[in-house]
Amino acid sequence: MFDWDAFDFETRAVRAGQQRSNEQEQGEPIFTTSSFVYETAAEAAARFSGELPGNIYSRFTNPTVRTFERRLAALEGGERCVATASGMAAILSLCLALLRAGDGIVASRSLFGSTHLLFDRYLARFGITTRYAALADLDSWREAIGPTTRLLFLESPSNPLLEVADIPALAELAHRHGALLVVDNCVMTPALQRPLALGADLVVHSATKYIDGQGRCLGGAVVGREELMEEIYSFMRTAGPTMSPFNAWVFTKGLETLSLRMRAHCESALLIARWLSEQPEVARSYYPGLADHPQHRLAVRQQSGFGGLVSFELAGGREAAWAFIDATQLLSITANLGDTKSTITHPATTTHGRLSPQDRAAAGIGDGLVRISVGLESATDLIADLERGLLACRPYLEERGDKSG
Repeated sequence: MFDWDAFDFETRAVRAGQQRSNEQEQGEPIFTTSSFVYETAAEAAARFSGELPGNIYSRFTNPTVRTFERRLAALEGGERCVATASGMAAILSLCLALLRAGDGIVASRSLFGSTHLLFDRYLARFGITTRYAALADLDSWREAIGPTTRLLFLESPSNPLLEVADIPALAELAHRHGALLVVDNCVMTPALQRPLALGADLVVHSATKYIDGQGRCLGGAVVGREELMEEIYSFMRTAGPTMSPFNAWVFTKGLETLSLRMRAHCESALLIARWLSEQPEVARSYYPGLADHPQHRLAVRQQSGFGGLVSFELAGGREAAWAFIDATQLLSITANLGDTKSTITHPATTTHGRLSPQDRAAAGIGDGLVRISVGLESATDLIADLERGLLACRPYLEERGDKSG
C-alpha cells in the first residue's frame, strides 16, 4: 500500500484507491452485484461478525464504491471517506450520525436552499436546533454559538454569492467551544481547496457537481478522521443512503481529470467575471478572483484557484434576470453546476426558491441575481452568448432609469 501523501495531487487523482482483482485489470471494474458469496458458513459468519474483513452486501461494502472513497479521501487528505447517494444524503448522514436531540448547529446563512430546509424543517423535528451566522463575519459566529452547539456548518465559497469564510479562524472557534467544523467543499473541490488541512474536521461533497464534471450521476461523500467517519459509516450501513457501484465508477473516473478541469473552469470564469464587471447593465459581480471582492485576499490565501461559478446582479430585478437568461442560446438553463457544459439559473426561483422571502433576503439572494456555472466551452463564445442576454434585459433596466440608459 502506497503512502499517497507522498505523491502529487494529479498522481493521487489517477492512482489512489485502486485494488486490482485477480484479473489484474488496468481500468477500475464495476462490481454490479448486490451481495457476495463465501466458501463456507464459517467464513460467512466471520465476515458478518467483522472478524474477517471483506465484502458482505453492497449497501455498505462494495469494491467499486470503496475505490472511490479511498481516492477522494487521499485527495482531501482525510483518513476515511463514506460515499452516499447524493450530496444531501451526505449532509443528512453526517448530522444524524453525530448529533442528538438537544444539540445545536450554527450554520452560515449562505447555504444551498435544501440544506436550509433540512436543518429548519426536518432536523428541528428531532430536537436539533439551528442558528445562522453571516459567513464572513467572525463576530456573527461567536454570537450564534451557545452551550449546546456541536456543529459549525458552512460552504466556502458560498453558492451563489461566492462569499469566502476564514476556515482556520472558524476551526479554532469551533474547537474552543467543543464543536466540530464541517465545510461543504463542492464548489472548490480538493483540487482548489483542502479544508481539513486548514483545520476543519469534516468535508462534505455533492459529487454530482465537479467531481463527476459532466452532469451524469448523483452522489455525495463525507471525508474526515477515522473516529468520526466510523459513526457516519455505521449510520450509512444501517439506514442505507448508499452510492451505487456504477455511480462510484463514474466519479472515480471523474477524479482522474479533476485538476485539469478545475484549472480550465477557473481560467474561463475569471475572464467572464472581469468582462461582466465592466458592463454597465451589471450592478454587481460576485467572483473571489476579482480584486474588489471583499474576501479576495483570504481566497488567495486558502485556495489555489477561484472556481467556476460567477454570479451577478441586474438592477432590473426578476424581469431583467429572466429576460437575460431566456436570451442566451449556448448556456443551459438548469440549476446544476460543475458541468463541462455551462449552465445559467435564477437562484431566487430555483435553487433557493423554497426559502421564504425573508430567508432569501437574509442570505442576500435578490430577484436580479443570476448565477453562471462556467463550463469548458470557449470563453469567447460564452461572452458572446452573455452579450445576447445583456441586449435582451436592457429595456427592463431603462424602465427603471438605471445606469444602462
